[in-house]
Amino acid sequence: MLTVKKGAVALVAALAVFSGALGILCGGISSAQAKSAPVIVIDAGHGGIDAGVRGRNSGVKESDINLAISRELAGYFKSAGFGAVLTRKSQAGLYGLPTKGFKLRDMKKRRDIINECGADMVISVHQNFYSDYSRRGAQVFFDKGSESGKELALCIQNSLNSMEGAVKKNSPLIGDYYMLECTESPSVIVECGFLSNAQDEELLISADYQKEIAYAIFAGAVTYFT
Repeated sequence: MLTVKKGAVALVAALAVFSGALGILCGGISSAQAKSAPVIVIDAGHGGIDAGVRGRNSGVKESDINLAISRELAGYFKSAGFGAVLTRKSQAGLYGLPTKGFKLRDMKKRRDIINECGADMVISVHQNFYSDYSRRGAQVFFDKGSESGKELALCIQNSLNSMEGAVKKNSPLIGDYYMLECTESPSVIVECGFLSNAQDEELLISADYQKEIAYAIFAGAVTYFT
């Protein structure tokens, strides 16, 4: 359970959306440019033949956990009045045919979705794996050239660190990843835990924990807008 009260976060979210709408009105932006609420792109990493890493004990696909958490995250944003767009809505990848170069096609398709919907924020959901099976905990990454990305990463990392089940207070890290470099919008990669660690794996395959960590990501993202 999070230390942040859900009602309080919902109120902050509503205020953030209202403030954005008020800024549009006061700034004289044309109706063609105006958006009723910030648009959040939620990117469930991997998919299709690209399963990502697998649980060391359960064999669960990273891609399946990414999708489950992303769906929960989208639901929280929509309930708070934000626009929420999923790059990947099913277990399939975004590459078309599974032929040579599928990974690059998949990544470019995600970039196109981000650009086409005019994303105000991008959150890419992943799971970690490491040879040291004792490593645990959620970790947020941002692009070194993005101050807004760094601030977003800090907000989300602080929220993840505040979870009762957080085993380590991590700090956000610089990451050299395509999903962080393909947009000028604030963007982060959230590694929700280590599928190489038995305790993290047990949590991450739980539907209740998937909802809890999705809410922690959402709560952190909302604080960025304030």
